[in-house]
Amino acid sequence: MPSTSTSTPRDLGGGLILRRATRADADAVAHFNAIVQRDPDSPEPEETEAAWAYDLFRENHPTFRLEDFTIVEDTAAGQIVSVSNLIPQTWTYGGIPFGVGRPELVGTLPEYRHRGLVRAQFEVLHAWSAAAGHKLQAITGIPFFYRQFGYEMAMDLDGGRQGPVQNVTPLKAGVQEAFTCRPVDEADLPFIMRTEQEASRRLLVACVRDEALWRYEIFGKSERNLTRLEWRIVQMASGEPVGYLGHEARLQRKRLLLRVCELQAGVSWLAAAPGILRYLKSAGESYAQHNAAAFDAICAAFGPVHSMYEAVQNQLPQVRRSYAWYLRVPNLPDFLRHIAAVLDERLARSAAAGHAGELKLSFYRSGVRLQFEAGRLAAVEPWRPSHEEPGVAGFPGLTFLQLLFGYRTLDELRYAFADCWVDGDEATGLLNALFPKQPSFVRPVS
Repeated sequence: MPSTSTSTPRDLGGGLILRRATRADADAVAHFNAIVQRDPDSPEPEETEAAWAYDLFRENHPTFRLEDFTIVEDTAAGQIVSVSNLIPQTWTYGGIPFGVGRPELVGTLPEYRHRGLVRAQFEVLHAWSAAAGHKLQAITGIPFFYRQFGYEMAMDLDGGRQGPVQNVTPLKAGVQEAFTCRPVDEADLPFIMRTEQEASRRLLVACVRDEALWRYEIFGKSERNLTRLEWRIVQMASGEPVGYLGHEARLQRKRLLLRVCELQAGVSWLAAAPGILRYLKSAGESYAQHNAAAFDAICAAFGPVHSMYEAVQNQLPQVRRSYAWYLRVPNLPDFLRHIAAVLDERLARSAAAGHAGELKLSFYRSGVRLQFEAGRLAAVEPWRPSHEEPGVAGFPGLTFLQLLFGYRTLDELRYAFADCWVDGDEATGLLNALFPKQPSFVRPVS
């Protein structure tokens, strides 16, 4: 009889066993990912996916162990048929850190799909994440699929601006480049960490890395790893570092993607951006020549809002729409209590400064009650709405997460969902003050 336990190994029935990975699985898991994660239009295994999996088996990752892979094996065939993993990391909400479990490399062979294998693995991953004290799980993935496991699309993913390479303004003859890009070395890590910390203050949600994670990110990944970027220091002509960037190590669909770009406060994007784009044009041309490939465009892909975009509107004129992160908050009252300092600060800057009272939010089958005293969040507890006590605002499904993570405003949710409602000026004012729309950008630990 199949087991329903979240421990491993676990008998799923039909000769299928769910278990943790071992070192002996490295080759099989890498090959599995190269096949399952490849582009549907490609007949060849995706080497970059295999390299990513191999790197996670090397045991040099600061937060991930090879046992953090789950495997479903068909014991009769002696074959791995489904795989996933959980990559621990730390994110921040308004500067407050919290643990995150990131499911990744999720895949199942086509002939084994629709048997609940991913669901079984996610039950295990969620249990591992809870045991580690994570307050949130987050995944990037195919549309709709992960909603069935308690996730909501609630935060911007990628998006940005793009333009043809011929738009890049050439350097005038006889003029020295004011800002150049050079490879990163280990001595640059403290500078990168300071710049990242400074830049993250403009964001609601960000991913933070200590020196070990930055060292792994820049120097620890194999050359073919899908998630490896080419990292550069942006410096002035004098050699003084003023920022850093990370771009893809290969062309994708004839484009070079700039994934990260940050400058120190007080450095002009208008002055630095032209040199950065010229560097990217040169890098893309080098990749194209080396691989006999076409290179048509540069894409800056770090969310819908960034200072660089204002400096490259003509060179990168095309706005690329964001996708979204799937987020899961298994204990919403606990998370709200964890970020209470951010909520208190927002109240203090609003018309609700000094407010006392309660806010009952209905999610129809469940809800939360927030208690305020002297303008501070004093308590958060689970609450169940009823016909007699419906609360003062309603959010269908998991849509409240879109408000919580600054992805949509209250008015936007009310426009999109007829069963999202709010009763009265007090509740409206509190919700708008507590949960304003705010950009986030997460470059996750991979």
